[in-house]
Amino acid sequence: MKDENCIFCKLANGDIPTEAIYEDELVKVIFDVGPATKGHALILAKNHAANIFELDEDTAKRVFVVAKKVATAMKETFKCDGVNILQNNGEIAGQTVFHFHTHVIPRYENDGVAIEWEPGKVSPEEILEMKKQLINSCKL
Repeated sequence: MKDENCIFCKLANGDIPTEAIYEDELVKVIFDVGPATKGHALILAKNHAANIFELDEDTAKRVFVVAKKVATAMKETFKCDGVNILQNNGEIAGQTVFHFHTHVIPRYENDGVAIEWEPGKVSPEEILEMKKQLINSCKL
């Protein structure tokens, strides 16, 4: 289902022309017009889902398969030194467009892009408690 007011729905479904680098019935891959590095691409779900919590499982599966293909092609073609695969959910997590999408960002030595955090600390007891909470609440 498309959201007629969503720019990414329009891009993913051809209402706004793009130079797609990959497309199938569930996703479309395009270059980001505000790239972090040369070759930065977006994998767009064709059906509207605001975030991962609304995404159907078939599309979720396809996204990672396509991300691997795109990352592999980038490594071979652009000779990048690495690749970030990034997906944000919610404003606090950095999501700015509320249509599910995944970034595939080629990384180059000294590219100046930082995707970092300061590692925290957690005890084995805290890990065990979090595990219990997740398993009990979500039926993982």
